[in-house]
Amino acid sequence: MGKLIVISAPSGAGKTSIVHYLLKKIPELSFSISACSRQKRENETEGKDYYFLGVEGFKNKIKEGAFLEWEEVYDNQFYGTLKSEVSRISNSGGIVIFDVDVVGGLNIKKQFPKDCLAIFIMPPSVEILRKRLRDRGSESAESLQIRLDNADQEILRSNEFDTVILNNIFSVACEETEEAITNFINS
Repeated sequence: MGKLIVISAPSGAGKTSIVHYLLKKIPELSFSISACSRQKRENETEGKDYYFLGVEGFKNKIKEGAFLEWEEVYDNQFYGTLKSEVSRISNSGGIVIFDVDVVGGLNIKKQFPKDCLAIFIMPPSVEILRKRLRDRGSESAESLQIRLDNADQEILRSNEFDTVILNNIFSVACEETEEAITNFINS
């Protein structure tokens, strides 16, 4: 297996937007499509954004040992990385980039400490995070509060990552992340 890049952050911090930028700028990177148990959002595509397995389908994959890492992030909302996804990318000679939650990112880093660069995308503040999540329009008041409560815990774990990038100005955060990854790939 080659080098791995983990991008983690609290929900709404901008990790997915930064990953999309990186995929356009660094041709060696190949996106690891995560699996989840939640329903597909309007703007998402099966097999491109996620593998939408449903709760029972996800639990069956857990029993099969199909995941590199997985977590029940919210009640019956599972997210994880299929081993087959990492093999697909590695076998084609690509460098795997993960867009995963904080616990998932740290689990991957723990399994591949030397071959993995783990980057934490830090939101400028919890208030800005709240606004970003509200502007998404996909959160109920209850799920918004759960995500914000989780964000507090996730931010406390940022020191466990190799690099922390502040996403205050999006273009700057993208460039800093690109530089960190390029340096890691070329090291």
